[in-house]
Amino acid sequence: MVRSEQFTTPVDTVVSRMRALCEVLPERDGVAVFNRVYLAVTEEFDRRLDAGGFPDPQAAITLDVRFAERYLTVAEDGPGPACWRPLLQFRRHPGVRPLQFALSGINAHIGHDLALAVVDACRTLGCEPADLEDEFERVGDLLITLEERIREDLMPGPDLLQIADPLTHLLGSWSLERARDAAWSAARALWALRRLPDLAGEFTERLDAAVGCAGRMLLTPLPD
Repeated sequence: MVRSEQFTTPVDTVVSRMRALCEVLPERDGVAVFNRVYLAVTEEFDRRLDAGGFPDPQAAITLDVRFAERYLTVAEDGPGPACWRPLLQFRRHPGVRPLQFALSGINAHIGHDLALAVVDACRTLGCEPADLEDEFERVGDLLITLEERIREDLMPGPDLLQIADPLTHLLGSWSLERARDAAWSAARALWALRRLPDLAGEFTERLDAAVGCAGRMLLTPLPD
């Protein structure tokens, strides 16, 4: 399937911005750790798009780009929503392992940003969340590969993953699949509240705070 130029540019721009961050951020920086993994997943999204993996390319691209832009705004400008602040504050802490940085980034991006990106996409496309459910699920399935890639690239050796290792407990305390399901529920709630701005704002603020609290726990410094 050949995409039209109007569908190519937004994704290419997102990829270019992530690559630029890779060039300027120190390798061990917590944001850099998350950015490298997210870049790989976004490039895979682009490949699947080229291969015709999304029945509605415009909807998929709109959701993917609105989603990525929320992270990029934080990475490039900071400090952003409360859910991202733990990662920004602890990004150079020597006691935090790369796997923790990556999980904290995923927690903020999926737990908070994904729900808001669905609403953004609905407004851009003039549709309801239900109209984006297929694209949400396909993008969500791709995000599962993000967690798999993190575990492959950043998981310490078996000798470090003993039952008493604190990292083992952190890994068991968070699930990408559960976060994705919660994001869909949050998106539907926010869409239902779109004509009640005070309630929508309160809901978003509390979602942000709750996700930020989880992110802070994921960044608990661990002994070597």
